[in-house]
Amino acid sequence: MAESTTASTSTSTTTARIVWDTADKFLRNIVDEEDYGDFILPFTVLRRLECMLADSKEQVTDFVASRGALPPHLIDIAVKDRFKLSFYNVSPLDLATIASVDDNVEKSLKSYIAGFSNNIADIWVSFDFVRRVQVLAEANRLHSVVKHFSTLDLAPSNVENTTMGDVFEDIMYRAFNKKGKAAGNFYTPRDAIKLMVDILITNDDDTLAGESAARSVYDPTAGSGGMLLIAHHALKRMNDKIDVTLYGQELMPSAFALGKADLLIQGGRPDAIKQGNTLVEDLYEGQTYDYVLSNPPFGMDWSADERSIRDQAKALGTRFSHGLPSTSDGQMLFLAHCASKLSPAAKNGQGGRAAVVSNASPLFTSDKGPNAIRQWLLESDLIDAIIALPMSMFYGTGIATYVWILDTKKDPERQGKIQLIDGSGQWASMRKGMGDKRREMRKGNRTVVLEAYKAFEHADPVISRVMRPEDFMFRDVPVFKQARLATRFSETSVELLRKHRDFADGYIPVLKSLDRTPWNELPKSFPQAAKAAGLKSSISLIGAVMSALAVPAADAPLAVDRKGMPVIADDWKMTERVPLSEDVVEHMERDVLPFAPDAQWDVSKAKHGNEIPFTRIFYTPEEPRLLAEIDSDVQKIMGELAAMFEAVSEE
Repeated sequence: MAESTTASTSTSTTTARIVWDTADKFLRNIVDEEDYGDFILPFTVLRRLECMLADSKEQVTDFVASRGALPPHLIDIAVKDRFKLSFYNVSPLDLATIASVDDNVEKSLKSYIAGFSNNIADIWVSFDFVRRVQVLAEANRLHSVVKHFSTLDLAPSNVENTTMGDVFEDIMYRAFNKKGKAAGNFYTPRDAIKLMVDILITNDDDTLAGESAARSVYDPTAGSGGMLLIAHHALKRMNDKIDVTLYGQELMPSAFALGKADLLIQGGRPDAIKQGNTLVEDLYEGQTYDYVLSNPPFGMDWSADERSIRDQAKALGTRFSHGLPSTSDGQMLFLAHCASKLSPAAKNGQGGRAAVVSNASPLFTSDKGPNAIRQWLLESDLIDAIIALPMSMFYGTGIATYVWILDTKKDPERQGKIQLIDGSGQWASMRKGMGDKRREMRKGNRTVVLEAYKAFEHADPVISRVMRPEDFMFRDVPVFKQARLATRFSETSVELLRKHRDFADGYIPVLKSLDRTPWNELPKSFPQAAKAAGLKSSISLIGAVMSALAVPAADAPLAVDRKGMPVIADDWKMTERVPLSEDVVEHMERDVLPFAPDAQWDVSKAKHGNEIPFTRIFYTPEEPRLLAEIDSDVQKIMGELAAMFEAVSEE
């Protein structure tokens, strides 16, 4: 489908400017500029909800009054059945009525808010709306603000739902930007979301058809609900009869309030987003979903929640039981949580799919916890693809970012394989940057990545590689050289031996007699020489003598200790990383022995781990410049410098 039209974009930009700039006139010198958004957002939401309810408000009010004896939740159901409304307001007031007089504005506004149905009361609580109203009232600006917003035409017939979402996003971005907050912590750019959604649903084209098709979408870090809404729109474009159910959880009150309001505005359920800390309490515990989308905060410190999370991790088979990352970065906690929320593979071929944003850290962090989480994902064959996004794609960070695609029911040709897609070059410069976001993935850019995903093993290897989980698992094998040692007597060796409790000066002639004796024979020759001199030779002294008289010698035989075990050269030790998919001997013969023919290794002491070296896999070395070109440039520069020195000396 085509990108948002120019007219739609223009409408949203203009509306956002009217809301923001005009409100600025009434808020200046009353609240700090960085807090403008805390006042503008709730009034914008209120006006939009009011415009949505205007046409049926009188009938709804009469209907609710006729059922006054019913409990509130039953009235909500009745209104939904009769008027197809998920919320309503029964107050006789509206913003225009309140603004028509300048008396009791604060009291009237609070009464008006109280008239909304109980199922959206938490929106106003999360916006801290009553306190905002009080601040404006005390500054004698409340009437002006109410009057201003009462004149904005935010009716659905004038401002479409998707355009209204753009308005909210614009206002929210500017609000967080003024606060100096990372806007990316609260919502995700729509171009990134569209790519994630495109990838998630591309393999489900056939199963999404039909009148009985249904899908569930979940976001544990819902922010303002952008991921849920874009997924909903994409699924509806594929099948307008599909039943899409949205679920979200968000911690930050203002983001939760805006997300809930935006979902309501676009026809969602009042309880589609719940407020709470996903890591501490999964408010949808026991539920799994067809699609999971998430952009968790990068580098989030979770030490405040450590006790709860560690307690949860003790239960085997639960979301955090596979491993815990460092408390300084909770990204992999969210990755593990998202994997746990995927619907299991079903007989009809369906399963759950997730798209989770991360920075580079979860790809290779070598701590025990991240290693264990990656190992679980790799061994479970849950990783379908990992996509590198362009730099400067997000509002709050310009660093490299990636999208993990998880799948509990891979297509047969994708099973036991992982696709890496380098989409870092698929971008266009934005006409005007927003925070750290200076690049965007336009439809053509996203199509390149989507087509590479579809092509799988037939995709252009410049941007796509298909590998096996074992390729990312490795053994760090200790590699060493066996020492070649000769026997040499010196005063230094005597000084070293004086530290041994069994040594005495009587041993010095014995040591001199052993000079240039083959080092490997010392375990026999030293005791024999000592006995001939009437001296004892303890086992510990034999070892000390061997150490003190040893000197490296390239022409000496390979050294073994008194037990016949190889002696490792202290100056030549290394660790060779061998992929689990490779035979160790073949790897060493190819990559080590040609450069170190005497190298040996001990597989029994190998340490196992895993990493996804994305950058290294796609690295293409640049061909160095010709020496002749470099020499030419150097000569040119030297000539220019000589001319400058000559000019200076003449002055």
